Amino acid sequence: MNRKKKINDTLKKKQKKANAKLHTSNKPRYISKAEREKLALEEAASQEAEES
Repeated sequence: MNRKKKINDTLKKKQKKANAKLHTSNKPRYISKAEREKLALEEAASQEAEES
């Protein structure tokens, strides 16, 4: 029984992973507050450079 269960579990896991790969989310990647702040500063700096 344990051997059967173990084999079935591994097969189910493989199937679940394959299925998850097919259905990728359209959700945008998470960007942390620090990263957003850094991007905002870079954008502000690039706009200053364009104005000069």
